[in-house]
Amino acid sequence: MYKPTQIFRIFLLYTLLFIAFGPVEAANPDKPIKIIIGFPAGGPLDAHIRLLVEKLQSSLGQTVIVDYKAGAGGAVGAQYVMQSPADGYTVLLANTGTMVINPAIYTKSPYDTLKDFQPVARTAQQPIALIVNKDVQANTLKEFVAYAKANPGKLNYGSAGNGGVSHLVPEMLKSETWILMVHIPFKGSAPALTDLIVGHVQFMAESVPQAANYAKQGKVKALAVTSAKRNPALPNTPTVLETGVATLDVVGFYGILAPKGTPPEAVNKLSQAFKKTLESPEIQKKMIDQGADPAYLNADQFSTCLAAEMPRWAKAVKQAGAQFD
Repeated sequence: MYKPTQIFRIFLLYTLLFIAFGPVEAANPDKPIKIIIGFPAGGPLDAHIRLLVEKLQSSLGQTVIVDYKAGAGGAVGAQYVMQSPADGYTVLLANTGTMVINPAIYTKSPYDTLKDFQPVARTAQQPIALIVNKDVQANTLKEFVAYAKANPGKLNYGSAGNGGVSHLVPEMLKSETWILMVHIPFKGSAPALTDLIVGHVQFMAESVPQAANYAKQGKVKALAVTSAKRNPALPNTPTVLETGVATLDVVGFYGILAPKGTPPEAVNKLSQAFKKTLESPEIQKKMIDQGADPAYLNADQFSTCLAAEMPRWAKAVKQAGAQFD
């Protein structure tokens, strides 16, 4: 039989261990880490994480599973992670649209990015390319704007869903150039790109890696990129600023977030694993060749980044008049 003082000491030891290391299961190396994406397989987020998974698993010493919870511009996946146990085993791979545009564009957003999530790491910055169906009678952004003005309301643009960058950037272009296009939201970039290629929609704003892949195959035409400088993946495609048509300077991001309350040790372990993965010369070359910037930020830096990006995009949403109930 243990004496009362011994029982107290054992209880105190377990309490201190729990405080220091979080739930016991958080130290379980056999439990897989699940990365949730709020869009269908085959889109830019999926392509991004597939590039990292092998080295990420090696860094963590654990299996990494990618799962998809598509819908509402990434909000379905975000809600799923928000409501998951805060143990470091279920995290969200999100983009600018899901994390900073959705809360601004929806008056009844189901989550608050800064209150409901713990940022873990920014994994990339993603310039956007403005692309059109190959049969559209325009080879430059200036020609496309003229073509759109000559055919008001007859052109459609596809997006990965209401509220994302692929929705808001065309709205910003419309606002600056006074063209009229009809928005067709899809449940992710992959189905939107499919309809762009076959001509059901004529225009799209897509991440450079995806856009460059299809442009190099001759399936779409890239008219401009929205970054301040040209992108290595599309070296002959001018920036929007170069065209003189508009002043768009937009770069999105990808990042990992965990449910609020995830133990700091689990957050740091994940963040360091992503850092190690993104520092790999092989990974960096592949990302840059695709058109992405391996721009790692740790948990604190990513938190600061999100806090700065949210008011910026809230202003852009208001100016574009793209708010929804």
